[in-house]
Amino acid sequence: MIKTKPAPRARMEPLADGQVWHMTDAKMQVTQIGKLLVHYKLGKHDAVRVSNSIGSKTSIEKYLKKNKAVLVKAASRLAAKK
Repeated sequence: MIKTKPAPRARMEPLADGQVWHMTDAKMQVTQIGKLLVHYKLGKHDAVRVSNSIGSKTSIEKYLKKNKAVLVKAASRLAAKK
């Protein structure tokens, strides 16, 4: 019997300003990244208004991983240099 390794999972890109993450039922836009906190907007795909929220980097990364988020719009190079 031949042993096969599972396909390696793509590494999660580090959070950066301007990123848009899509999940099955919602999307998240990262607005600002601080030393420990992340400012983001989380809402349904068809939402008209979305409130701003703040959470720790680790909790946001766990949430994105748990919900199998896909990075749709990467941050611009200017935002990444800040």
